Amino acid sequence: MRVALDTNVLAYAEGVNGAERQADALDLIRRLPEDAAVVPAQVLGELYTVLVRKGGRSRDEARDAFLSWRDAFAVVETASATMVAAVDLATDHSLSIWDAVILSAAAQSGCRLLLSEDLQHGFTWSGVTVVNPFASPRHPLLQALLRRDP
Repeated sequence: MRVALDTNVLAYAEGVNGAERQADALDLIRRLPEDAAVVPAQVLGELYTVLVRKGGRSRDEARDAFLSWRDAFAVVETASATMVAAVDLATDHSLSIWDAVILSAAAQSGCRLLLSEDLQHGFTWSGVTVVNPFASPRHPLLQALLRRDP
């Protein structure tokens, strides 16, 4: 099963919002099966912005983090078809265009889950279910996916 990671998961892993949230995000990422996760290109751009604006990182430090995450996961490009689907999704479901791009990219790349704290937990579109990876109890699909040994 493929999963897409939203910006907040990577931002938390980078230490935005404190050490406890960072530990939770890093544990989540470590427990994902190898090659199961992808990162939409939109997420990387948002991460850069979050690290500079909220994380207090220099642009060079944010760039290094951007490149590190780009190298760690397959990146889902934002194609024209992805944007068209995102505009329809944003229009039909009152989502921000950028959240819709991330969800559309996840669908275009064959993901079953989008791990996000920002979108509506349980919302399903085009075969992708949005799951808050920090919610308790864990969504059954996410729980089934995670490796038992952290």
